[in-house]
Amino acid sequence: MKHNYFVVLFLFLFTIIFCKPIFRNGKNTHNKLLVISFDGFRWNYDQDVDTPLLDYLAEIGVKAKHVTPPFVTMTSPSHFTTITGRWMEDHGVIHNLMHNPETLEKITFKKTQNMSEWWDNGVLPLWITAQNQGLRAGSLHFPGGNANYSGKTVFKALAELSDHPDSDEQEWRDNIDIVMKWFTDDGLDFVTLYYGEPDKTGHLWGPETEQRKTIIKQIDRTIGYLLNAIENNNLKSKLNVIITSDHGMTTVKKEPNVTEEIRLSKYIDFKDIVKFDILDYGGFGMILPREGREEELYQKLKDAHPHLKVYRKQEFPERFHFSKHSRILPILLYGDLGYSILQRVIFYVNKGDHGFDNLEMDMQMIFRAFGPDFKKNYTSGPFESIHIYPLMCELLGIIPEPHNGSLAITEDLLAVSNDLEDQPKNQKSK
Repeated sequence: MKHNYFVVLFLFLFTIIFCKPIFRNGKNTHNKLLVISFDGFRWNYDQDVDTPLLDYLAEIGVKAKHVTPPFVTMTSPSHFTTITGRWMEDHGVIHNLMHNPETLEKITFKKTQNMSEWWDNGVLPLWITAQNQGLRAGSLHFPGGNANYSGKTVFKALAELSDHPDSDEQEWRDNIDIVMKWFTDDGLDFVTLYYGEPDKTGHLWGPETEQRKTIIKQIDRTIGYLLNAIENNNLKSKLNVIITSDHGMTTVKKEPNVTEEIRLSKYIDFKDIVKFDILDYGGFGMILPREGREEELYQKLKDAHPHLKVYRKQEFPERFHFSKHSRILPILLYGDLGYSILQRVIFYVNKGDHGFDNLEMDMQMIFRAFGPDFKKNYTSGPFESIHIYPLMCELLGIIPEPHNGSLAITEDLLAVSNDLEDQPKNQKSK
């Protein structure tokens, strides 16, 4: 009996002295994480504009040459892939428009932000996973952040109102102040922040314009405000920041600059053959044919226009990971880069758009990151945005939900020790 007592005592002391306690993901400490998304920030928007602060981020942190968004290259679906690490056919947020083919209802992007039935499809976003593992999360205007997930909500969440001013620089700064307060006063560990620019400007004026360059300069000034706010709130040594986007932007091809725009009513009678559609929304569209008319519709459209790609749902290219969800309609269409898919008339005001093949360079997006857990002055090769999710989990020290990404793709961005000065330098020109 006395022998057993000494054995137990020895094991207890050995555990205290030599063994580390078990923490989330094997880490006994973690830094806070802020993820900022600038909607529609194409990968090369900083190359024809003077952006000293974005350049500075590449010096104090890491930069990717570019990041490939998921398909379809739209705001809500792409953001939800980032926050869940799942393809759209898995998480179910397949479009900016919440829709119901039976009632013919279509609900706009901003109205969907408070509609949990669009977002809650059995896949948990990182906010909820983090909270389930003892952290506090917040979302300011980030798509999906205001929804209820099987009874659970994000601890701090604000959704955009329908009249939200996308381009107000003072409001951008106010949002940073809100986020800083969430970190310092409310003890949040993980926050996502969304801005609707430069997407709005890219749509209205086009990506190759002075207006777009002006909004990029405004974003750069906002980065400077962010850096000062981090410093003033004593977060520099304990906050990691990721700055990214959801997709790029390209110039819309219109007559007379192109021979023929894509107008589907030239090839089909909508009243006769179509029950429901989501068209007139950039470079992607879906159609639900009337009962028994699917093959007829497909045959009429498949070779109708030289810049139009048409697929039956089950034959959609596997590389898009966009065909297996019940919300996806039977006929899928997308245009070659710059060719918008229109229904009946050419009445399309956007000068820039997205929704095109996610491998197109104009659809690629930005990535910067800095903070105590990132390397300094390091440029990585391109990667897909699906891999941002496991990176965020690693930074927060939490166990991820099942996902389609891989930490092996992005772990080269991380510092291998706490001394960032020891990290290898890999600075490359802008």
